[in-house]
Amino acid sequence: MVNDSDIRRVSFASAIGATLEWYDFFIFGSAAALIFNKLFFPAFDPVAGTIASLASFAIGFIARPVGGIVFGHYGDRIGRKAMLVLSLLMMGGVTFLIGLLPTYESIGLGAPILLTTLRFLQGFAVGGEWGGATLMVIEHSPAKKRGFYGAWPQMGISAALILSTGVMALTTALTTAEQFAAWGWRVPFLLSGLLVVVGFIIRRRVSESPSFQKLQRSHTAEKMPIATVLATQKKRTLQIVAAQAAENTSFFVISVYALVYLTQNLHIGKPLAIRALMIGSFFTLLSQPFFGALSDRIGRKKVYMGGMIFLGAFIFPFFRMLDTGSYPVIVTAITIAMVFGLGSTLSAQPALISEQYPAAIRYSGVSVAYQLATVIWSGPTPILAALFVMWAGGYWLLAAYIVLAAVISVLGIMPLREAAGVELAALEDGASREPRMERQPVAAGLSGEQAS
Repeated sequence: MVNDSDIRRVSFASAIGATLEWYDFFIFGSAAALIFNKLFFPAFDPVAGTIASLASFAIGFIARPVGGIVFGHYGDRIGRKAMLVLSLLMMGGVTFLIGLLPTYESIGLGAPILLTTLRFLQGFAVGGEWGGATLMVIEHSPAKKRGFYGAWPQMGISAALILSTGVMALTTALTTAEQFAAWGWRVPFLLSGLLVVVGFIIRRRVSESPSFQKLQRSHTAEKMPIATVLATQKKRTLQIVAAQAAENTSFFVISVYALVYLTQNLHIGKPLAIRALMIGSFFTLLSQPFFGALSDRIGRKKVYMGGMIFLGAFIFPFFRMLDTGSYPVIVTAITIAMVFGLGSTLSAQPALISEQYPAAIRYSGVSVAYQLATVIWSGPTPILAALFVMWAGGYWLLAAYIVLAAVISVLGIMPLREAAGVELAALEDGASREPRMERQPVAAGLSGEQAS
C-alpha cells in the first residue's frame, strides 16, 4: 500500500525530472524562434530562414513516437523507473552537445545537419519521458486523487517553460545582440549538463510503480506490448490522438510561434516577449493542481473538453489582443489562454489517457497515443503558423485552424472512458473485449526493486 509521503515524494520527483527534461526540449524551441535562423540557416531570406529553423524544431516530434515505442516496450517489460532514468540522461547529454555545435559560418552545411540530428535524438528521448513520468505518479496514486497527483508531472511542462524562457531572457538581457549570437545562445544548452545531474539523483531514489511490481509478482507480461496496443486498442488510441488536437496545436502556437509573431510581426522586443510567456507559464503552473483535483470531482472528460472548447473560442480574441501592441493586454491574453485553455487540459490529460489502458501495455499505450499526437498536431504547427500568417497576411487563417482542431478534439474525447475515482485494478478487466496477445514471463529483478 502506498502512503501519502510516498506518493508526495514520487510526485515531486516526477515534477522535477519532467521540468529538467522538458527544459531541454523547450530551450530548443526558444532558440529556433529567436536565433537559429541566423546561425544555422543564414543562406535563406528572413522568413524562409525562420521556417527552416522551425522545421528543425519539428524534427524532434517525428522522433517522439519512435522513442515512445522503444521506451514503452522496455517500460512494460523491465520497468518504468529504468526508462525514466535513461531518458533523462540521454536528453541532458544531447542538449549539452547542441550547446557545443559549430555554426554554419564555421562548417557550412554540416552545422544544420548536426543540429537536426541532435534534435531528432532529443525527440527520441522525450518520447519515453512523458509515459514514464506519468505512469510513475498515476500508478502510485490513490484512486480518488489520481487526477490531482497526475497533474504534477504536467506541472513540469509549465515549470520548464518558465525555466527555459527565464534562462533565455536572462541571457539575452545580459548580452548584446552580437554577444548573444556569438556565444550567449549556448549558455542555456550547456546549463543542461548541470541540471541532468540533479534530475538523475532525484529519479534514482524513486521506487518502482505498484502496477509494475504486481506484473513482476505474477511473472507475466506482454511479449510485444506495442503489437498488443495496435491489435486490441487501435480505435481507442486513435480517439486519444484526435482528442489532443486543440491542446497540441494551441500549446505551440502560444509557447513557440507567439515569440515569432510578437518579435517579427509586432516588433515587440525579445526580452518583453519572453517575459510575457514566463508570466503566463507561472500562473498556469499555479492552476494545474486545481484543475487536476477538479477532474477527480467532476470527471476527466469534462475538464479536458472544457479546456478544448475554451481554446477554440478564445483563439480569435487572443490574436486580437496581441495585435493591440499593448504589453499589459498581450500578457493578459497569453495568461488567459495558458491558464484556462492549456492548464485545464494538461492537468487532466495524464489520468485520462492512462485510464484507457491495462497495466501490461500501459507504458506503450500512453506513449504511442501521446507521441503520435505530437507528430500529427504539434510538430507541424509552428511551421504552419508561419505559413498561414504569411499567406493570409494576418492571423485569421491560423486561428481558424485552431478552431478546427478544437472541434476534432471534442469529437475524440466523447467516446473515451471516464474512470475518475475507479481503482486501476478494476480497469484491467474489460479494458479490451478483443483477445489478448501472447504473454511471457517478466525477467526477474530487472527493475531493481523488490515487490512490496
